[in-house]
Amino acid sequence: MIYQRNFIKELSFTAVGIFVVLLAVLVSTQAINLLGRAADGRVAIDAVVALVGFWVVGMTPLLLVLTAYISTLTVLTRYWRDSEMSVWLSCGLSLKQWINPVLRFAVPFAILLTLMQLFIIPWAELRSREYAELLKQKQELSMIEAGEFRALGKSNGRVYFVETFDTDSGVMKNLFLRETDSKGRDNIVFAKEGSFALNDNKRTLELTQGIRYSGTPGQADYNQVSFEKLSLIISTSPKIIDPVSNRRTIPTLQLIGSNNPEHQAELMWRLSLPISILILSILAIPLSYFNPRTGHTYNILFAIGFYLIYQNGLTFLRNAVEDGKLNFWIGLLPLHILMLAAALALLHVRSMPAQPFWQALKNSTKGDAQ
Repeated sequence: MIYQRNFIKELSFTAVGIFVVLLAVLVSTQAINLLGRAADGRVAIDAVVALVGFWVVGMTPLLLVLTAYISTLTVLTRYWRDSEMSVWLSCGLSLKQWINPVLRFAVPFAILLTLMQLFIIPWAELRSREYAELLKQKQELSMIEAGEFRALGKSNGRVYFVETFDTDSGVMKNLFLRETDSKGRDNIVFAKEGSFALNDNKRTLELTQGIRYSGTPGQADYNQVSFEKLSLIISTSPKIIDPVSNRRTIPTLQLIGSNNPEHQAELMWRLSLPISILILSILAIPLSYFNPRTGHTYNILFAIGFYLIYQNGLTFLRNAVEDGKLNFWIGLLPLHILMLAAALALLHVRSMPAQPFWQALKNSTKGDAQ
């Protein structure tokens, strides 16, 4: 029908604008936050852009929910304000008939959100953590200052000294290193050149053309060994992120059927957002009601209140499932059913805009509405 085509077209243009604005605000805020953390040394400087990208992927589900909800609310509120909705109602088009075009607009959002929640977000979260850890370790090991004694790693008491360092090639000249092995013996190494490398997920120090002295302090048991190449494993090797160590990185297939409350809570959350985007879109139909004669925008306040109740309720239920206080189905279904019932009840009430709200609500509960 004509009204459906025009309505969906206007919704689509509005959704694009809202999504861009929300994305710009959130990205700028997160970028400033990450730059501040990078200045403090908590995040590698080279990782800021990549981490913003991963963060955008992780925030996209929330953006999709807000975009669908705000777009539907904005367009329908304009219909009421410009009296277009009154014209459609007077032509015999009931308010409930707007559910179909609204769902036609929201269902693609729900499908995209489902794919992201079940498959893309866990992968992006895992890659983000791995990338941040690798760059952080790389930055720590690359902070080399010539002419200064520095600790190398967090074990074996390793201390090294570099006479010169070429920042372009990463090659250190005339390197001195001291460490203590598990038997308490001192190992002192002099090398002509050295550089850091990453082999088999382990950060190593590659030394060439040097001499190694080993022995116990205070005893005449020192040994001298010359070498052309020596590879030392550094204790601060990059940490490999285990997908099972964090619930947000666990693949969805591993969550299904799990008896772990944390896994059930995460699965509940991943399924809840696609459901919520459909229910919020339906809820936006009655909440968009606007009386041009009064000029009040109380509907916006009610819309914000319903959204906050919905999202905070889902978070509360997820935490309850995680703590083992509720099982999976009790945490997943009741709030969605309650919000859908509220949407249908308000939809029934707003089908009688000529009546005062409380009177229409009373009549709808008695079944007196026409």
